[in-house]
Amino acid sequence: MKKKQLEILLSQLAPSPKPKLKWEGYALDPESAAQMACTAAYVHNDIYGKKIVDLGCGSGVLAIAASLLGADWVVGVDIDREAVQVGRANAKRIGVSIDLVAGDIGCVAGRFDVTLMNPPFGSWKKGLSISDVVYSLHKGSEIVRRYLGQRIPQIGGRINEVREMEIVIARTYRFHRKRRYPVKVDLYRILNART
Repeated sequence: MKKKQLEILLSQLAPSPKPKLKWEGYALDPESAAQMACTAAYVHNDIYGKKIVDLGCGSGVLAIAASLLGADWVVGVDIDREAVQVGRANAKRIGVSIDLVAGDIGCVAGRFDVTLMNPPFGSWKKGLSISDVVYSLHKGSEIVRRYLGQRIPQIGGRINEVREMEIVIARTYRFHRKRRYPVKVDLYRILNART
């Protein structure tokens, strides 16, 4: 599937109806989700036939993208029950089979090939404990790059690649004044140094 086709399918997904600021509930826009998933799938061959977990899956955009790109099994986990319900409806609408679980990421057990996430800061530690490869979005700044460059090796990871991207955050909360906020981010590919 081409990236543009994936974007079109992902643009049909409903967002969480009541995102929670305390859980950093921001929807990932379809273009960015497609770019992230296609990078994992086509640049690194990290999707097709693999077991994928989406930590903090929200309404399921990355989990659904992974399934559409040929993942063998996809699990999405989010603490927001309403977002997970929307994710289940989204998966049904698109016609993919994924497992979505309402719970804290600490409930995830077992082993996956790849973790995809647009995380609350620090969630990559869990990703490294359950998978060989983690794809994670973080604010694109030198301070964050330096911090992650020091912190990730301390928890058993190795940064393999950093790709600059721009995501668009839609007006989500009352304090948002604009309809759309472009944000420079970095997509990290982190390898588990223990495997």
